[in-house]
Amino acid sequence: MKYLYVAATQEVEREALAAVTARVAAEFGGPVRGIELGSVDFAFDAERRQYGSIPVLDMLLRRCPQDATKLLAVTERDLFIPVLTFVFGQAQLGGRVGVVSFARLRQEFYGLAANREIFLERAYKEALHETGHLFGLVHCAEPKCAMSLATTVRQIDLKNDAFCAACGARLRRNPEGTQV
Repeated sequence: MKYLYVAATQEVEREALAAVTARVAAEFGGPVRGIELGSVDFAFDAERRQYGSIPVLDMLLRRCPQDATKLLAVTERDLFIPVLTFVFGQAQLGGRVGVVSFARLRQEFYGLAANREIFLERAYKEALHETGHLFGLVHCAEPKCAMSLATTVRQIDLKNDAFCAACGARLRRNPEGTQV
C-alpha cells in the first residue's frame, strides 16, 4: 500500500501539524502517515538569513519512504529560492516531494498580534497548493482557487481553501499525480 506522507521539522507546533495533516488527508483521500524530519539547519544561508528550499527538497527526496506516493514537509523556517526573496513553499510538479513554510503565514511575522484562525487558514491553503503541485496541478488563473499563485500573504488570504471546479476535475481524472 502507498501513503501520502506529511512530515515535520522539529520546531513545528504539533497541533498545527495535526490540523494541516487532517485537511490534506480530507482533500486528497487515501491513507496518510506522518514522519519526523529533524532539522533543516543544513539549508541555512547566513547571508540571506533564510533556508534554501532546494536543499530541503533534495533532503526530502533522500528521506522519502519507499511506500510514499508523495511527501509534503512542513517547517517553521523562512524559505527562499535564489531568484526570489522568499517562498511560502515549493514542490516538484508531478513529483514526490514538497515543502511548506509556516514562517510567513503567521501574523507575528508582520509585527501583528497572533491570530490562530488566520494562521491555520493560510496553512491549509498553502498545504493544498503545494500538494496540488505534487499531484500535477499547475497555477490556476482563478484567483479564488487554492492553486492560484500567491506571492503575498494578502493573496493567500483572498484564496479559498479548496480547488476550483476545473482543478478538482483534473485531480479526479489524474489521481496518481502525474503532470496535468
